[in-house]
Amino acid sequence: MAEFTYKIRLQKEPEGGYTVTVPALPGCVTYGDDVDHAIEMAKEAVELYIESLVQHGEKIPTENNTLEYSLHVTPDVPQLA
Repeated sequence: MAEFTYKIRLQKEPEGGYTVTVPALPGCVTYGDDVDHAIEMAKEAVELYIESLVQHGEKIPTENNTLEYSLHVTPDVPQLA
């Protein structure tokens, strides 16, 4: 059985909980009540996404050629109150 590793992004929502996206898998989005639940839901979403790709004979994306970097910028904008 093949094993895949994907980066996920968790976005804290104002009303509570976390929205999770998987950048390498367009449209793969889920939600969890807390971080642990969000990660659990992301694993399930990724597995279902990959199963759908396989059923449709589509290629499974990987992150082998993906670089990740955090870009810090200091724009010249007025301070917000």
